[in-house]
Amino acid sequence: MAREEVQEIPADIRAMTFEKALENLEEIVRRLEGGEVSLEESITTYARGTQLKRHCEAKLEAAREQVERIELRPGGTVTATPIQPD
Repeated sequence: MAREEVQEIPADIRAMTFEKALENLEEIVRRLEGGEVSLEESITTYARGTQLKRHCEAKLEAAREQVERIELRPGGTVTATPIQPD
């Protein structure tokens, strides 16, 4: 049975924008798929990729929570209501 380890996301990753983290994650995937790294380095690189993935997911979730539906009501009134998840 695989053991799931919860690791804190390092400060350098937490400081990244979504786009930068995704770019780094794509580079890791490319390197791992291309066989450019040793087994030992692959393990470390995979762990960093997992942290980048978690960071990207957290950024997306935060953005999703901020999305609002903007409606123009009769009489020109504008309202904004949070979009409810499906």
